[in-house]
Amino acid sequence: MRIDLNADVGESYGAYRYGDDEGVFPFVSSANIACGFHAGDPGVMRSTVQLASRHGVAIGAHPGFQDLSGFGRREMHLSPSEVENLVAYQVGALAGIAAAEGGRLSHVKPHGALYNMAARDPAMADAIARAVRGVDGSLVLFGLSDSQLIAAGDRAGLRVASEVFADRGYRPDGSLAPRGTPGAVVTDAAEVASRAGGMASRQTVTALDGTSVSVKADTVCIHGDTPGAAVLARAVRDALIVAGIEILPPGGDRRR
Repeated sequence: MRIDLNADVGESYGAYRYGDDEGVFPFVSSANIACGFHAGDPGVMRSTVQLASRHGVAIGAHPGFQDLSGFGRREMHLSPSEVENLVAYQVGALAGIAAAEGGRLSHVKPHGALYNMAARDPAMADAIARAVRGVDGSLVLFGLSDSQLIAAGDRAGLRVASEVFADRGYRPDGSLAPRGTPGAVVTDAAEVASRAGGMASRQTVTALDGTSVSVKADTVCIHGDTPGAAVLARAVRDALIVAGIEILPPGGDRRR
């Protein structure tokens, strides 16, 4: 059995520093790099691509709403064409920076409110899938397990990766608990590792109300801005290896 371990990174911008990218990269197999709209800037994008290359980590685009002040976590209601353009612009920007560094993109994972809205909205999900296919049809589209985004990727003929979250609480319907609600963010390393192992091996996660939710785990996420992210990433990686699960990026190529 194999699985990808990803992290949302590159979310600093200008004089502001967020997350522990240096600490997280040694333990993950793929990175979702902010593309300058919800976070990141051209310099941070390039330095994060360089960091990924040094660690042999697959490079992915992490496009979000154009909302620096809200970190892309506030819902915005755009037309499908606006969403498609928003995503294509950001993916193309990171693809260019990756190419300048002698690399290429592996995957795309929407960020924050864009991700969560697309998980339930077929029109938005289709717009994202069209954008990804238009830029590069070989890219893998990440989406919440059993969500509209995964279905849209399938419809568009893209390779998809069903994603689960080791450091986030789940609601009984399989969606993520909104940030700010009790249990929405999990920071205990042992608990995060146990959750990741259960999702990878048993394909289930316990929701906040105690019910068991079925999930498909092609890739496990650790947020780079979760407190103690590097400790969490190491704990998850160790737990997966102990369980006999091989950690590989979404394309399946061994990077290290």
